Amino acid sequence: MKEVRVNGIRIGSSNPLLLVAGPCVIESERECYNTAKRLKEITAELNIPFIFKSSYDKANRTSIDSPRGPGLKKGLKILKRIKESLSLPILSDVHSEGEIREASKVLDVIQIPAFLCRQTDFVVAVARTKRVVNVKKGQFLSPWDTKNIIKKIETTGNKNILITERGFSFGYNNLVADMRSIPIIRRFGYPVVFDATHSVQLPGGAGTASGGQREFVAHLARAAAAVGCDGIFMEVHHCPDKALCDGPNMISLDNLFLILKQLKEIDNLVRRFGLK
Repeated sequence: MKEVRVNGIRIGSSNPLLLVAGPCVIESERECYNTAKRLKEITAELNIPFIFKSSYDKANRTSIDSPRGPGLKKGLKILKRIKESLSLPILSDVHSEGEIREASKVLDVIQIPAFLCRQTDFVVAVARTKRVVNVKKGQFLSPWDTKNIIKKIETTGNKNILITERGFSFGYNNLVADMRSIPIIRRFGYPVVFDATHSVQLPGGAGTASGGQREFVAHLARAAAAVGCDGIFMEVHHCPDKALCDGPNMISLDNLFLILKQLKEIDNLVRRFGLK
């Protein structure tokens, strides 16, 4: 398996489990900074490699009235200040080709949203930045379909690729996480991240917003770590019930330490037996 590096973090192969985490969307600079600072403290205490994630704009929303964030320019300024003041690598998602150039000046990892993962020109344009590309596997794709996305990125010469599994559509307003997808996708030679919070989302389940079942986040995260994923993606908030975006499937910062401690022990066991 190819080892992908983000700053000093090594992802994939037999390297320790990565955490990608942060609030779904930037609600305010203060809120975003405080969350990033707390996440850095928690992961430093547990010695877990960490990439901070938050979105400057959530273009794919259930309703026209759904909060989207501060937008490209203001959002990137906030992420840049967090990156520099806390010395953290930053991941965020881009939603149009017009955003890519400016975003690539700030982001260490550029994320391709699930609903755009098959848009060839868009995928290739992101890959050409030579930044690490994190592809959210669409909830309409099989695990083996990701091989075609990988090939699109590789045509640009960029082999800094992460694939994130986030569940598969299971009837209306529901997703199911198939753990078989993790070893299947890893066979294509790149690290696989498991999105433990979007996998419990109920898309559009609240009518004008998505619902979620956050009580299952820890269960799925532990299962993915046991299967041998290379990273865990989680959206977190100091008070998920008051979050502007994706609150029902986010977890509280107060609960994160114990979950991560469990995940680290599972990952250590998996690596000790050479199962990763």
